[in-house]
Amino acid sequence: MDNYSYLCIKIKVMISKNQIKLIRSLELKKNRKREGLFVAEGPKVVGDLQQAGYHTKMLFSTVARPDAELITEDELRKISFLQHPQEVLAVFEIPPTVNSKLLTINSLLSLALDGVQDPGNLGTIIRIADWFGISTIYCSLDTADAYNPKVVQATMGSLAHVQVIYTDLLEFFKTLPPSFPVYGTLLDGENIYEQELTNEGIIVMGNEGNGISAAVRKHITKRLLIPDFHTDGLRAESLNVAIATAITCSEFRRRK
Repeated sequence: MDNYSYLCIKIKVMISKNQIKLIRSLELKKNRKREGLFVAEGPKVVGDLQQAGYHTKMLFSTVARPDAELITEDELRKISFLQHPQEVLAVFEIPPTVNSKLLTINSLLSLALDGVQDPGNLGTIIRIADWFGISTIYCSLDTADAYNPKVVQATMGSLAHVQVIYTDLLEFFKTLPPSFPVYGTLLDGENIYEQELTNEGIIVMGNEGNGISAAVRKHITKRLLIPDFHTDGLRAESLNVAIATAITCSEFRRRK
């Protein structure tokens, strides 16, 4: 028996079947919603969420640390959603939902996501927002859940720094001042590199397959296009929504 296995037996730490069942159930949105809990994995992601004030319900680690229950690597594999578990797994409380009727727009740049479905895309967009200093993302009610384990991992800890708010975008846009800029990337938009861009406003990004919905388009006041630079007519059909978000945010910040 190696020293690590002996240590685990000596201090009688063992994850219970009920704990395993609960953690595995949090893969599904309905269970996360019912329990008010979500899973995060890896020292960086867990550490960032703890530092941001997320309330920890359970914390497990395969290395000794004062704030965690020590478990074996075998036990970690039973509760992890990763192909290669990363030493630490935590269960956090989902923060209280922001009342959409009380939403107020700030004067900063923010993002709005209209039906983004892929968890990897959403997680990457949250990470992009964090990189470019965008602290708020407004999501349509049919956008992927920010507390999906795949989204949480894709953010690489940026979920701790970016507020993700789910709301009826159409109702939300109606509350904006008439002069407040609402940007959207559309195929019939104007070349983003030739347009005047402001330091405030909302940048709307659409669904992976269908783009921005017709209803949301009506609220866009500044239509933008990320042009392609091929001259022979042979090009990619479209950009991935996360990549398009990065390009758009970069151009706004470059102007700043």
